[in-house]
Amino acid sequence: MLITSVFGLLAALVCLTLLASPWPYLAPLVVLGVGGLLVLARRPVLGLLGLVVLVPFEGVFKESSISGAKLLGGALILVLATQLLLRRLPARYLTSNLWRPLALFLFCMVLSTVFTDNLLFSLNNWRELLIGMSLFAITLLAGRDLDLKMLCRLIALSVAITGLSAIASIEAHHTSERAIGFLQDANYFALLLAVALPPAALLILHARGILPRLFWMGVCLVLLVGMVKTNSRSGLLVLLLTCAVGIWQHRDRLRRIRPRHLGFVMFGAVILMPLMAASLPDDYVERIKTLSILKSRAVAQQDTSLGRRASYLLVGTRMIRENPLLGTGPGTFPLHYGRTGYAKAFSDEVGQIDILRRAHNTYLEIFSEMGIPAGLLFVGLILLALRNFAYARSAWVRRGDSEKSDRVAHLGMSLLTMSLFLLFLSVPNHKYLWILIALSSVVRAEAGEAPQKEGA
Repeated sequence: MLITSVFGLLAALVCLTLLASPWPYLAPLVVLGVGGLLVLARRPVLGLLGLVVLVPFEGVFKESSISGAKLLGGALILVLATQLLLRRLPARYLTSNLWRPLALFLFCMVLSTVFTDNLLFSLNNWRELLIGMSLFAITLLAGRDLDLKMLCRLIALSVAITGLSAIASIEAHHTSERAIGFLQDANYFALLLAVALPPAALLILHARGILPRLFWMGVCLVLLVGMVKTNSRSGLLVLLLTCAVGIWQHRDRLRRIRPRHLGFVMFGAVILMPLMAASLPDDYVERIKTLSILKSRAVAQQDTSLGRRASYLLVGTRMIRENPLLGTGPGTFPLHYGRTGYAKAFSDEVGQIDILRRAHNTYLEIFSEMGIPAGLLFVGLILLALRNFAYARSAWVRRGDSEKSDRVAHLGMSLLTMSLFLLFLSVPNHKYLWILIALSSVVRAEAGEAPQKEGA
């Protein structure tokens, strides 16, 4: 009641001020904003789900200083902080076994910033990383009321919509360009598609009825076709590894296949595998074939992209050797790379030299910019989050709840997919990453607090 009264009074004052100003048409927006704050105050989890939905559409508002995600995130932080101060939310919701490695990582980052080679670059890196980390606390506080099945639906649908848009755009213009969705890079788009595939596969497994199952199979097909349209070699590699992990997770289901079913399985494989190989575009097949030149020393001459990534490794390892403890400072890899001859040699821009390039490897970037201790803590944070998902899955299996154990397992596979993709992209501030890391603590706490079933 107190929160409602305070928000109502503020809304009235702001509306009266706007009505007396040259912009009276903005007054209704204030009322809508206050109404949204009240909805978030009653159901903060809706704000978290809204942030999840907006992740694939961030490129639409990239040039805007104000976007829906920023407004929603700021409002959600305000609401959750107010509820914590008024003790409307239990402080135990913030309890997590991930705080210690995260705090130590931030401490190493502070030390690295003190001795940075460029303070401006480091402060900008702090700003980006803190935006992503804010979702860690938001998910811990609002995630207790989160419906994991609804989360899977929203992730799969929001990414599939962008994938369908990208496929339609390419087909309409009859172009061979790589699909990027609403983002600026095909590999970033492939990351979203790969992360959304485990939730989509879960929805196929747990669909009730033939029509819902066909619908989610169609969503999964859109994600796969979108992955092909990105022409991302790293995306294909991560997808294959994730599929292997998924098959291992559901090995018990595979044991149900009887010898009499084996013939049908082999017959389906004989039909599907050639069809899948024939459906791959020729340019994508050629890009995949270029991976064979990794054995050669002349990588840069045969494939510019692979040569550029090799140069990132050379520069990053040199930075680690020269500054193993504290690194060169957060966000300073582009500065060091720009001073090398590789930057000019591998520049993509015509008429403008693009030399300030990131490492396109989150782990390499953190180890080189913040030092080996910070890098080990970051890797440990992800491994501990994966362990939380494994613990929660095992707990639900022991209780005999296969549906909840599958949800936890597939969200854990999404985090595994993200962690593998970090080898090919510099995205330490990605919203999915920090949401899934925090969600691992939420599902572990829920599995630990759930009552044990009799006779389980």
